[in-house]
Amino acid sequence: MGKDETRNRRYGTVIIGAGQGGKPLAVALANAGQKVALVERELVGGTCINVGCTPTKTMVASARVAYLARRGIEYGVHTSGPIDVDMIRVRERKRSIVESFRGGSERQIEMTRNLELVRGEASFEGPRSIRVVSSGAVAATLKADCVVIDTGTRSSTPPVEGLGDIPYLDSTSIMELDHVPRHLIVLGGGYIGVEFGQMFRRFGSEVTIIHRGKQLLSREDEDVARGVADVLRDDGITVMLDSPPVRVKESGKEAVSVWVSSGGEERAVNGSHVLVATGRIPNTDALRPAAGGVETDDRGFIRVNSLLETSADGVFAIGDVKGGPAFTHISYDDFRVLQHRFLNGSRKTTEGRIVPYTVFIDPQLGRVGLSEAEARAAGIPYRIASMPMEHVARALEMDETRGFMKVLVDGESDQILGCAVLGIEGGEIMAMIQIAMMGKIPYTRLRDAVFAHPTLAESLNNLFADLRSP
Repeated sequence: MGKDETRNRRYGTVIIGAGQGGKPLAVALANAGQKVALVERELVGGTCINVGCTPTKTMVASARVAYLARRGIEYGVHTSGPIDVDMIRVRERKRSIVESFRGGSERQIEMTRNLELVRGEASFEGPRSIRVVSSGAVAATLKADCVVIDTGTRSSTPPVEGLGDIPYLDSTSIMELDHVPRHLIVLGGGYIGVEFGQMFRRFGSEVTIIHRGKQLLSREDEDVARGVADVLRDDGITVMLDSPPVRVKESGKEAVSVWVSSGGEERAVNGSHVLVATGRIPNTDALRPAAGGVETDDRGFIRVNSLLETSADGVFAIGDVKGGPAFTHISYDDFRVLQHRFLNGSRKTTEGRIVPYTVFIDPQLGRVGLSEAEARAAGIPYRIASMPMEHVARALEMDETRGFMKVLVDGESDQILGCAVLGIEGGEIMAMIQIAMMGKIPYTRLRDAVFAHPTLAESLNNLFADLRSP
């Protein structure tokens, strides 16, 4: 739609951001007969489709093929010559899948009656009044009965001396490389850092992960984080813990030095590329939420209650921009919360929802429910079932025995409280346990169930056969 056609229009709902919550909500409301404007400044699909889940997991798959090709001899399969990774082809494959997913979303928007896609940067100019700027000019002024914010987040830059003076990579730009880095230095040992670290190690880079914390993946139990570090080190990655970066300096073409503070001393790590993977910040600076009466926290995330209501009447926020777990499936569930409210009048909330996630290292880390540290802090009596993956028949047959399974069971009710599965297809095994949690199925039903042999699911029989106190 042209600029003149959208200027000074009124809508039932204006949704800012065409991410994994905003786009389906716009379609659902429009299909129900409401007049909806969907504002997007850049790419339909949000972080997930364009620079998050879809491209990274596509590249993780390419990296796993390289890993298995190098291990072929272990399975009795001989390859001819050294394994070579063509990053241009890896990138082309990634781009093709991203464009396919994004194109499908764009076509759905175009085909939906009552839904207008407005391109540009949105900002509040008053209560439920949105100004959209495109190419430096005001493209539209949109007023609505309801506004939904779904502007997401972007990579943050840590305050490390000299970092702004070098051409460092972030989680978006690293996926556009046309060659394999000689030595990739990763700043940050969170979920993004470990996934990219292992990926590029498998592509052929030397990799060093520098992390300021005492363990990788700060939200996980110590034994789980230690297991992840063991996997990465087994893959040939150098993991430096309790080593905050102090300064960075470029020392030549594709040559950079990162000084870290470790053990009371400073030491230099020399590499060719630096990936900054130290967290994300909300896209609210250009939004001017205060002008719309919308409160934010000290980091810029929008404050919401369990109904996803902001401090402003008729304004809601969904997805990563509101803080909390930054997962696509959470954004999509936020959409469902508002869909139920707007279309059915229900009071569905975010309270008590189970938050699963998978870290797509290999083997995967699947997590859901309470960690052991959280259960202990809450004073919840629990028992533990644990088993190394080398005791799983299917894992042995596949020669993928790294990792372990760990489940917490309520000490009184036999209900499952949570689990961590670090192992082959750990995310899928976790999902089975999550279903049991959702259905209030006691652990004994899984212990005594008849699962097909030989499957990974069958491991649940042995896992729950021996519970112990912490």
